[in-house]
Amino acid sequence: MMSADLKKILLVDDNQLFLKILSQAFKKSGIECLTAESGREALDLLKTVTPDAILSDYEMPEMNGIEFRQHLMEDVELNNIPFVFLTHVTDKKLMIEGLKLEAIDYVTKDTPVNVIVSKLNNLLYAVYKQQEQSKQELKKAAEALNVRSVPNKVPEIKGFEINFWHQSYQDIPGGDFIDFIQVNDRYSFIVLGDIMGKRWKAWFFTFSFLSYVRAAIRFGILDHDYSVSSILKKVNNVICLDDILKDILSSLSLLMIDNQTQEISYSGAGDLPLLHYESKTGKFKKISSDGLLLGLFSDGNYTDKNVHLEKDDQLFIFTDGMIDFSDVTGKKSDYNFFAEELEPYVNKKYSFDDIKTNLFKPAIATRVDDCSIINIYKTS
Repeated sequence: MMSADLKKILLVDDNQLFLKILSQAFKKSGIECLTAESGREALDLLKTVTPDAILSDYEMPEMNGIEFRQHLMEDVELNNIPFVFLTHVTDKKLMIEGLKLEAIDYVTKDTPVNVIVSKLNNLLYAVYKQQEQSKQELKKAAEALNVRSVPNKVPEIKGFEINFWHQSYQDIPGGDFIDFIQVNDRYSFIVLGDIMGKRWKAWFFTFSFLSYVRAAIRFGILDHDYSVSSILKKVNNVICLDDILKDILSSLSLLMIDNQTQEISYSGAGDLPLLHYESKTGKFKKISSDGLLLGLFSDGNYTDKNVHLEKDDQLFIFTDGMIDFSDVTGKKSDYNFFAEELEPYVNKKYSFDDIKTNLFKPAIATRVDDCSIINIYKTS
């Protein structure tokens, strides 16, 4: 009955013998088991690995199961992992407290091990089926509404060639959003954002963020405000006041190309450093922003940076899905490794199609998130 996608469970218990017995039982049923002997150890492990479910003891020294669960609930990347308490305690008030933290269930330690395995199997299968149904409904909604958070085509800007690549994780509409906005003959804007956490539910929030960004750009131009940091500040202020979005965080890279001066202005909100390929040196240079994630604080500390591209220079803007990957040890992020992989392709005669075909697409199997990247190539 277990879903083929369910492969890994994290077991947390300070009783080494019980942990070993339970771990072996789950492994015999075909489930990979990660183990931790304390909540602290589990939190450290979760920095690099994302299990499909967590089964945690309640009575542990230093940090009990309730406190461990509270830490998970505060992390947008971890609070959606199915969680089950494992305990000797049968206190109803304690059980209610745990269930208020969105735990799936309690399992007492005097339950036979094979029954614990079977029960968790059934619970997780039910969660899996519900998630699959929701994902299918999300796909149908996206198709029926015919709305997109990623454009169909790139703009034509004199002196530049713009390309992008986007791949939704598991083909489910996700939290990455892209837009190209040409407000007049002189100014063009490039938008790349990523809703933090929320997994496949993030798609619902992309349109609200895009709407605010588009409106801020339009109103900024009407007010003769050409500062990308000022636009980001306006977007952030509105999001922080929005009752629905105020707890939703997003990264954002915002660039403005001045067709007249051929200069690029950039401001970022919690985004990854841009990669500027300098054709004269054949090397990459990082361009980092100081701004905080949209929705985090009303003062996001956004600043303007000027980016000058010489002929044949390139600029890469991307979300963290491009640098995140999984291997036998779990989820990893490696910005420098991605830059090193990209460098041989930009040293050749320019072809974004070659980069997509030879570098991005073959790596889809190891990706753990939506992937989005925008490439700006200076043609003259």
